[in-house]
Amino acid sequence: MSLIERVTQDGAVAEEERPDPAKLVSGDPVHTTWSLEEGNGLYCGLWHSTPGAWRVSYAEWEYIHILSGHSILRAEDGSETHLRAGDSLIIRPGFAGIWEVVETTLKDYVIRV
Repeated sequence: MSLIERVTQDGAVAEEERPDPAKLVSGDPVHTTWSLEEGNGLYCGLWHSTPGAWRVSYAEWEYIHILSGHSILRAEDGSETHLRAGDSLIIRPGFAGIWEVVETTLKDYVIRV
């Protein structure tokens, strides 16, 4: 294994899934994940989703950078954070709300549990 790795879909195995039906709010979003790093409580890769909305509840810390698309994070207090290409943010443990993909979204991520 190289000590330097580009964050790209090339050569990574794609895993496809849908949100838990109990958490689904609208649409039929399909998530594709290319995991590049998994171990010691650290996860890194690329995530892609088609439009739809589902409930989220974060027990982990996540850094994300939006590469394309448009999503909205709606917190339980009603506040909204729009995510578009070029945006980077941190989601801290305890965040709960709704993740809505308005336009198919691709992000890279780093999760620490």
